[in-house]
Amino acid sequence: MREMPANQLNPKMKNVWRISDSIWIVLAFLCCFVPVVIAAALLPEERSWILLVLLGELIVFGALVALFVIILPPIRFARWRYEVSADYLDIAKGIIWRKRYIIPFIRVQNTDTKQGPILRAFGLASVTVSTAAGEHEIPGLAIEEAELLRDRAAELARLAREDV
Repeated sequence: MREMPANQLNPKMKNVWRISDSIWIVLAFLCCFVPVVIAAALLPEERSWILLVLLGELIVFGALVALFVIILPPIRFARWRYEVSADYLDIAKGIIWRKRYIIPFIRVQNTDTKQGPILRAFGLASVTVSTAAGEHEIPGLAIEEAELLRDRAAELARLAREDV
């Protein structure tokens, strides 16, 4: 079996994942919690089972925060790897379902960099490589590194098309 790609993401990406996942967990929690609180206020005779539902929601919220904010980011970071050779881009990721992508530069149609507000706050960017089969993203690179990777991938794709 082929060795894992050599390059890792920027370590700041763990905090980006933590913040992003926290936002989604809190939004989902509020969407579940607020209606039950309203029901508790409107239906005082049903408070006993409503309090059990609220307690269950709090337990699930705490478990999700522990899982997605404390446990998963370091594991996710350790499993995310990429490498650029002269002929292809090699991406490995995944914790339970591990995926390995070998993208020949002859198939690359477009390369982009992008930043959301959280990535921008940490000085990071993502590189997206597009083929006819879809897009492959390498998140969490320093801005300069992302721009260099984007330009190098575009140049290698151009050279691969010229060789055909």
